[in-house]
Amino acid sequence: MQKPSLDWETFQKVEIRVGTIIEALPFPNAKRPAYRLKIEFGSSGILKSSAQITANYSLDELVGRQVVAVVNFPPKQVANFMSECLILGAYAEDGSVILLKPDELAPNGSLVG
Repeated sequence: MQKPSLDWETFQKVEIRVGTIIEALPFPNAKRPAYRLKIEFGSSGILKSSAQITANYSLDELVGRQVVAVVNFPPKQVANFMSECLILGAYAEDGSVILLKPDELAPNGSLVG
């Protein structure tokens, strides 16, 4: 399903940055299986995210991994956790999420555009 067209000015309002996961914890209070993550975005700081990525990733393999995230959405309450950014991923055929990441190491906070 294709979504409606988006003009360039609107797209430029979305702040997408590269960050590195520095902490990954279980999230037993989430309605759907998820992790609680802390992500370092360089000069943009450390942001928290709730991520439904348990089907493809273990906690151990997430720390140190780079991700791509939208960092300028308003915070969203997820159970007893405040999610401050949205990690981007692609949906696999089974509905699980495959994380997006740079092909090469990028500085934390790098703007994606």
